[in-house]
Amino acid sequence: MRFVQLKAGEVRRVAVVEEPKLRLIRDFNSMYALAQAAIANSGNLTTLAGNHLTDDLIDYDQVNQGRAKWKLLAPIDHPQEIARCLVSGTGLTHLGSARDRASMHMAKEQELTDSMKMFRWGVEGGRPGDGEIGIAPEWFHKGYGSMVHAHGDALAVPAYAEDGGEEAEIAAAYVIGPDSRPYRVGMTQGNEFSDHRFEKKNYLNLAGSKLRTCSIGPELVIDPDFRTVPGTVTIERGGRDFWSQPISSGEEEMSHSLRNLEHHHFKFELHRRPGDVHIHFLGAHSLSFGQGIELKDGDVMEIHFNGFGRPLRNPLAVTTKKDAAVEVITLV
Repeated sequence: MRFVQLKAGEVRRVAVVEEPKLRLIRDFNSMYALAQAAIANSGNLTTLAGNHLTDDLIDYDQVNQGRAKWKLLAPIDHPQEIARCLVSGTGLTHLGSARDRASMHMAKEQELTDSMKMFRWGVEGGRPGDGEIGIAPEWFHKGYGSMVHAHGDALAVPAYAEDGGEEAEIAAAYVIGPDSRPYRVGMTQGNEFSDHRFEKKNYLNLAGSKLRTCSIGPELVIDPDFRTVPGTVTIERGGRDFWSQPISSGEEEMSHSLRNLEHHHFKFELHRRPGDVHIHFLGAHSLSFGQGIELKDGDVMEIHFNGFGRPLRNPLAVTTKKDAAVEVITLV
C-alpha cells in the first residue's frame, strides 16, 4: 500500500493511492493515528487500513498539481505536537557517492580524509551478521517536524545560508510504541536539502549545514522492496530540464545495512520515547553540487525512485532579505 495525507481547511484525511485516484480512509485522520492503532492491535497496518476504506475517491492529478481543495501534506507527521517529530539522517552510506574517488583505495591511512575513513569503515563493518552490531555510521540532527515540507512546497535558502542544494534520498519513518520499541511505518522519497557550500569550507560545519528545511513524499510506501531502488534526480530551470542524474538507493547500493543504521539510531534511549515520530534520511547517491551545479531561485528539484509513487517536486526559494544579527535579551 501507498498512502498520502491530505488537508482541506481544518479537515485532515488519509488516503490510499489507487492510480489515478486516491481512496479516503475513515476513522483515522493521520498516518500517526493509523500506526498507533496498528501497534495496539495486530501490528498489521495494511490490514487495518483495508478494513477502513471508503467509497470516496479523489482525482490524484488535481491534488498533485495543486488544483484541488485538498492539499498534500508530508505523508507522516506528529499531528498533535509538531516538535515530537525528530528529523535526522546518516551519510557516507552509499557506494555510488564514493565511486568517483577510487583513488582512496591506493592511499595510505594518514592520507585519507575523516570522511573517507568513515566510508571505508562502513564498507568493512557496516553489514553485521544476525545478532551482531556493526560499525556506527555518520549521524546528524536535521531538526523537528516544522522543518519537514510537503510535495510542492518551496525549500528555502535562508538569509544566513551560503547556498541550498538537493539531496535525493529515501527516508524511513518510525513511530515509537508505548513499549518504547521503534516501529517502522514505511519509507518515502526525500529531499534532505543542505547548505553544501558552507559544509565544504570545513567538515566541522556539517551540523550547521543540515539545519535547513527538507521535504518528503508525496507518498508513504509500506514495506517496500529496499534491495536496489533505481531513480532519477532532475533540476528544472525555466520550465526545462537543466540537469539530470540517474541515482540508486537500497541495501545493495549501500555500505551499511538498514538494520545497522536503525540500531545506531535507536540505541539511544532519547530516541525511544513513547509516542514520538522519527524521520530518518538514509543517505544520498550523488548531488548536483558535486558536479558544480549551483541552484538558483525558482529552480525545481524533482526526485523519483522506482516503486515509491509519484515524484517529489519542490521549488527553491532564495531569501532576498539581508541577514541580521540575533540579539539575546538578558533577564534581570
